[in-house]
Amino acid sequence: MEYIVIIIIIISIILLKLGLNIHISDMKKIKKIGYDKKLNDIANKFPSNKEICMEMLEKLNNKNVKIEEVKDSKTSLYIAITNKIIIANINDTFTRIQTIAHECLHSIQNRRILLSNFIFSNISIITFIIFTILILLNIGNSYTYTQIFIGIGIISYVIKAYLENEAMSKAFYLAKEYINKYQEKNTDISKDDIDLLIKNFDILNRMGIPLTNFYLLIIFLIKVIILCILGIIV
Repeated sequence: MEYIVIIIIIISIILLKLGLNIHISDMKKIKKIGYDKKLNDIANKFPSNKEICMEMLEKLNNKNVKIEEVKDSKTSLYIAITNKIIIANINDTFTRIQTIAHECLHSIQNRRILLSNFIFSNISIITFIIFTILILLNIGNSYTYTQIFIGIGIISYVIKAYLENEAMSKAFYLAKEYINKYQEKNTDISKDDIDLLIKNFDILNRMGIPLTNFYLLIIFLIKVIILCILGIIV
């Protein structure tokens, strides 16, 4: 039965890749645009990350969020449990404005859904580790474990994808509104520079949203394949 599951997953991945028009080079293109020197020079004219974050939170009428900059971190995130936004070391990329907008938007999402995401994400990780160990020790039925993990994983993916898609799609508009208003008050940034930033934010969104959905699902499906392979071997 594990063989059938693996075949179905592989076919699904291929169809998803074709349907979402995903290319291996997309990630490299996104990284190249993100670190474009001209775009970064424009973005460096804007305030510090923390100041941008505070202004965006004020715009969203959500001033109770804690903000922490962590230079050693490569990932910015909003932690629902502690109501805190972690801003990573993103000073070298113009996308910092939209990244901050993304995390600010997470902070105003439905708290029950945010907590559900935290709970199911951790349950998914824990069950994967436990089931992997049980299969390796040849305890219980590996196919049953795989079915349980698939159920938990689907719930976790749906919640995560919903939160990410909402934040990604709205982040563009929040970032756009912020930089337009900032430009109105600061003459050192031209309208052409603002238009260039917005244009590239849009490009990154159109490439990044389907790519993010694809990779979120791939991570889950690879874990299912691993459980299936272990079940076959053991």
